[in-house]
Amino acid sequence: MAEALRETVLMSAEDYLARENDGAWRHEFVDGAVFAMVGSSDRHNLICGALYAALLAHLPSRCQPFSTDMKLHIRRGQEECFYYPDVFVSCSATDRDRYTRAEPVFVAEVLSAATERTDRGEKFHAYTGIPSLEEYALLSQDKVKLELFRRSTGFARETFGPEDTVAFDSVELTLPLAALYRRVPL
Repeated sequence: MAEALRETVLMSAEDYLARENDGAWRHEFVDGAVFAMVGSSDRHNLICGALYAALLAHLPSRCQPFSTDMKLHIRRGQEECFYYPDVFVSCSATDRDRYTRAEPVFVAEVLSAATERTDRGEKFHAYTGIPSLEEYALLSQDKVKLELFRRSTGFARETFGPEDTVAFDSVELTLPLAALYRRVPL
């Protein structure tokens, strides 16, 4: 998410979903405000694709990985948000809405100049407030670097580089970080 629509558009969650679910829109919803999504670079797409492919090949059938086009629904008290994480996984048998998920165990965002502040701030707080979330990952698109925040450590940051192997405990997947960047022109 990078910029609000030219004029701030306020609407109910129901109106947002009625417009968004038909595929004509691609916007995030933050407590009534609607924000246009920005395009992404080749690096961004390649990193997301590599992570998604690794998850898809590895996960048991009860778990569902999603990449970029599935909304994550977050409700805390009166606040309600819908985000499009770059990659996320839901393993809950009861979390099966056709257009959204609400119980992720793993969420990843690929950082860009336009989204880094939101990914580290607003989304970090929103995602880590989800009771089911076990891990949140931030991946650089400018170098081989991953920051991982785990519920088990109080969401303390762990940093991984080009020579490191990363273990995503939430989905029981371990892989060399360099594998996610294999096709990325750095």
